[in-house]
Amino acid sequence: MPITKQASKKLRHDRAITKQNTKNKATLKSLVKKARKSPTQKSITTATSALDKAVKRHLIHKNAAARTKSRLSKLLKK
Repeated sequence: MPITKQASKKLRHDRAITKQNTKNKATLKSLVKKARKSPTQKSITTATSALDKAVKRHLIHKNAAARTKSRLSKLLKK
């Protein structure tokens, strides 16, 4: 447990940020899953946009987002 007042505030802040990140990652996963299941232009566009926002927020690595976007666009070409 944190000893100082500042450390306890940091712990509260970190828990709140972790909760937000978990929610955002779950949303991202569901959008990507939906785009994989039925690859339409609209679903892939929304998933790509969500991936870019996740990279901007440092939720996922930029290369992971690029790899996922590439795989989604391959599905659209088929």
